[in-house]
Amino acid sequence: MTSQEVLVAGPVDGPAALRDADAFRLVYAEAFAEPPYEETAQDVAAAFDRFPAQTRRPGFRAALARTPGGEPVGMAYGWPLPPDTVWWDELTEPVPDELRREDGHRTFGLMELAVRGPWRGQGVARRLHTALLDGIGAERVLLNVHPEGRAASAAYRAWGYRKIGEARPWGGAADLHDVMLLDLH
Repeated sequence: MTSQEVLVAGPVDGPAALRDADAFRLVYAEAFAEPPYEETAQDVAAAFDRFPAQTRRPGFRAALARTPGGEPVGMAYGWPLPPDTVWWDELTEPVPDELRREDGHRTFGLMELAVRGPWRGQGVARRLHTALLDGIGAERVLLNVHPEGRAASAAYRAWGYRKIGEARPWGGAADLHDVMLLDLH
């Protein structure tokens, strides 16, 4: 199946994403079970215990890719970073105050973007990214990517992201990640 045959719905709001939580979970579980993430069933359960609350965040939006038969193949979601975000505090080296300034609209946090193995390398991730960001009105997009996720890192660089630092997300509980920023204006 080619990328053109995959249908991308998005952006959708939180209630719509929550109705499709099983599809988001299936993509997440399969994609992040692989190295370098190696998430377990327990990790996936914890991530999706948080999903309902995440879908209620102001400005939450998502995109979901499916085959014409309805099989989920990819997903993306995120929300604008609030003024009190801890994202900047997790960087291993501080960044200038102007870079870390948030107002609830300035920066869109891309929390997850994943495509299941058989559909990778066909432009599905790019289409999800484009659909998710369509009309967001933010100045920039921020994300964390595992440095050993070479294909993801390369895609983000090709889409215009630049590395601005490193962080140990989730309160230091995760591996060291590259923090990447995409300027939209």
